[in-house]
Amino acid sequence: MKEILRSFRGKRCLVTGGTGLIGRQVVDILCNAGAHVRTVSLDKVNVNDKAEHIYGDLRDPNFCEAITKGGDFVFHLAGMKGSVNATKGKPADFLVPMLMMNTNVLEACRINKVERVVYTSSIGAYASAAVFRESEGLKGEPMDFVCWAKRMGELQIEAYREQYQLNNFAIVRPSNTYGPGDQFNPDAMVIPALMSRILSGENPVVIWGDGSAIRDFAYSRDVAEGIILALHYGTAGHFVNLGSGKGYSIKELVEALNSFIGFNYVFDTSKPSGFPKRLMDISLAKELIHYNPTTSLLDGLKETWHWFVKKQGERE
Repeated sequence: MKEILRSFRGKRCLVTGGTGLIGRQVVDILCNAGAHVRTVSLDKVNVNDKAEHIYGDLRDPNFCEAITKGGDFVFHLAGMKGSVNATKGKPADFLVPMLMMNTNVLEACRINKVERVVYTSSIGAYASAAVFRESEGLKGEPMDFVCWAKRMGELQIEAYREQYQLNNFAIVRPSNTYGPGDQFNPDAMVIPALMSRILSGENPVVIWGDGSAIRDFAYSRDVAEGIILALHYGTAGHFVNLGSGKGYSIKELVEALNSFIGFNYVFDTSKPSGFPKRLMDISLAKELIHYNPTTSLLDGLKETWHWFVKKQGERE
């Protein structure tokens, strides 16, 4: 990885969604590698003093053309994150902006002949399954309706490859990702939701189901490294999975949190546990882009918790 990062020194890199969960990690890695980094988002947050932060709306095609012009590499991570209830209740609020952002950014990269581009899709673009493999990636409807927008971005890149013979666009589908910079509230994904409820003093923390459901929890920095590797190596005109490569039960997750945070919890077996197993196969990513996630669940949880507690303390 160190040798690869040396190749980014002096390169002009644009990171859309650079203030987000994964984007801020990409920005840090690129800045430390000596790249000239610009981020663009609708958040007025400075994630790294070495980067230039641009406030702007990717739904504007002219803005997208302007910010991608003259760039060497574009990391397109911008998207919209919401709870299951939010995306189901107001699907247009998520689907339409994502369609517009993806179309505009990818087209601007094509028009401006950006050297390399990586597009971040989602595990939600898969149809429901126990194990997600790239060979099954376009079968069935996406698990999340709003992830039709993610699939359309993938198809846009396929159209470029077919019509213009462009092979400089890489695609990744990350697993459920957690880490510093996440959205910590009771309606968020399982890890930030649990942390939010623990810090709020809920006693005991009530967890739906019996804890047997298995999930793939990927730490944000590991995923960020995978995205950089995907841009460097390319993904052979398709997409690759970026997960942890390991499955953990919800019970194991809670016990890991409880090993360094003092809180009481109880499993409510009268409530559903959710889909029994959802795990990403990352063997293709290991082969094509030499992806190697190294952060253990416990270490990732500790770093995430410490960041969350510190940020909450700064707001008080």
